[in-house]
Amino acid sequence: MSQTTGASYASAGVDIEAGDRAVELMKEWVKKTQRPEVLGGLGGFAGLFDASALKRYERPLLASATDGVGTKVDIARQMGVYDTIGHDLVAMVMDDIVVCGAEPLFMTDYICVGKVHPERVAAIVKGIAEGCVLAGCALVGGETAEHPGLLGPDDFDVAGAGTGVVEYDRLLGADRIRTGDAVIAMASSGLHSNGYSLVRHVVFDRAGMTLDQQVDELGRTLGEELLEPTKIYSLDCLALTRTTDVHAYSHITGGGLAANLARVIPDGLHATVDRSTWAPGAIFDLVGKAGQVERLELEKTLNMGVGMMAVVPADSVDVALTTLADRGVESWVAGEITERGAHTTGAELVGDYAK
Repeated sequence: MSQTTGASYASAGVDIEAGDRAVELMKEWVKKTQRPEVLGGLGGFAGLFDASALKRYERPLLASATDGVGTKVDIARQMGVYDTIGHDLVAMVMDDIVVCGAEPLFMTDYICVGKVHPERVAAIVKGIAEGCVLAGCALVGGETAEHPGLLGPDDFDVAGAGTGVVEYDRLLGADRIRTGDAVIAMASSGLHSNGYSLVRHVVFDRAGMTLDQQVDELGRTLGEELLEPTKIYSLDCLALTRTTDVHAYSHITGGGLAANLARVIPDGLHATVDRSTWAPGAIFDLVGKAGQVERLELEKTLNMGVGMMAVVPADSVDVALTTLADRGVESWVAGEITERGAHTTGAELVGDYAK
């Protein structure tokens, strides 16, 4: 007579022991992100942050944001490289927070996998922790969820949420912007983490390229270029607000440069950005030519070589550019703020890109 074995979590595809092993492996990386305000260690039900640190503020405003990295995770999966995608996650969350002038405080992550591979999960967390160090925030907790049957054994996705703080009277935004202000562009490190559905369609489906293909104009393989981590500007932006009178920032993500800049331009004013002030990197030209993508379509999907923009008074430009240069951030004056005409929108690109 045959015997049947009762169902278990393991037989359903969830490996609790592997999850525990992943937590042990990630602890050393999380520890590197700790700030003095963080209480307790990894493993509790909630991350703790000592809010008494906010007493030095007259009227503290908490800023929060959440995001993921989109289909760029598929590039990491195909390449088997998992320790950089976390940089992208931190950048997408914390660089949204710093736009209003807020100092990043802490972050939590969510990693969803088809099957827990402890070393793989730990590598993802390592990247997140390294990104948190670059953003000046603590990684106070997170969740790793195993979803067998919904995701393949090698499939994964990541998301995160962050919190920052800014003094009420130091809040940056549209109400500070004035006619005559200069628009300063900060160079991106590449595609960052937006538009990968278009990029993947172009390079794989239309151009038939492979990730291990050496591309002369890129100076490396296609995969290495596509997996280049998103630049994290948080501490650079905070340094800029300390040295000069920044009026607003714009994080250039999904939707492109003009649409994101327009989000911080007040009614009645207009931002004109001159394409001739910079030359987008080779990857943007490659995507455009390989997919016969029109320029306007590229510009509303990709960052075109600009990852962050700052709006500052004209007399603050020299100090702003010097501050960013001292921090190793390539930047330049890309445009100006003027009165809005009858047929203009919040922001537009004019001219042709430099060669």
